[in-house]
Amino acid sequence: MNATVSSDRLEFGPPPTPGALRSFALAVLAHAFLVAALTLGVQWRREAVTVTAEAELWSALPQQAAPAPVEVAPEPAPPPVAAPTAPTPTPAEVDIAIEREKQRLKNEKLEHDKQQKAEREKERLKAEKLAQEKKRLHDKQAALDKQKLEKEKQRKQALQAQQDAKNSEIRRNEVINNALSKAGATGAQGSTGTALQSSGPSASYKGRIAAYFKAHRIGYLGAGNPKVVVRFSTSPDGTVIGKSLKIVNSSGVKAWDDAVVAALEMAVLPRDTDGRVPPDLELGLSPNDF
Repeated sequence: MNATVSSDRLEFGPPPTPGALRSFALAVLAHAFLVAALTLGVQWRREAVTVTAEAELWSALPQQAAPAPVEVAPEPAPPPVAAPTAPTPTPAEVDIAIEREKQRLKNEKLEHDKQQKAEREKERLKAEKLAQEKKRLHDKQAALDKQKLEKEKQRKQALQAQQDAKNSEIRRNEVINNALSKAGATGAQGSTGTALQSSGPSASYKGRIAAYFKAHRIGYLGAGNPKVVVRFSTSPDGTVIGKSLKIVNSSGVKAWDDAVVAALEMAVLPRDTDGRVPPDLELGLSPNDF
């Protein structure tokens, strides 16, 4: 039975490959040749070629060699020179040297103290000068501030005085206008006066004033004929109201101006032809008028 099976397999199996042995032999030969080639290549790179050469030196002319150098013995070193020894100072010289050194140190200390004192004095004077300058600037600024405040105060007072005078004038005019309207003033519709009726000095009133001052001499002894123009108001009895007295045009001679002002302040002016004293007057007075 086994023989039958074996014969069946061979009968139905693939045919054997032709040339298989020859191919295997060629492959082994090729591998052996490759191994040999690699071995020879490695050996060729490792071997080094050594070249040996020989040379001979010769001269065409005969020459003699130079004599050997003669050794010269070195000169003996000079004996060392001994350093001069300082003389040993005596005890007296030592004491003198110590005293001199003490004096030198003392002088240096005195000089140093003197310099320090001078520096301190210089710094003190500098600080004092700076303090004085600072005080001067402070006082100057304080004076300027005070002057500025004083001017501002005076300006405000002047403005207030002007306003008060204006208000007083307004109130006075209102009172007078009310009084005149009730009393029946006779002035024109556009009149700005305050009297019940228009009035003024007569042509002869200046002569009355001249006669008055001739009787009451004005205290003036100067030369020339200066003329001063004055304006003032009077009360009904002829007394000059001092606050209203003003010099409109000075004569240029202060003595005459003062004399006229003083005489008017004490004067009681005469009445005019209508039996009244003009309430407001403006006069030009000179010495020749009297």
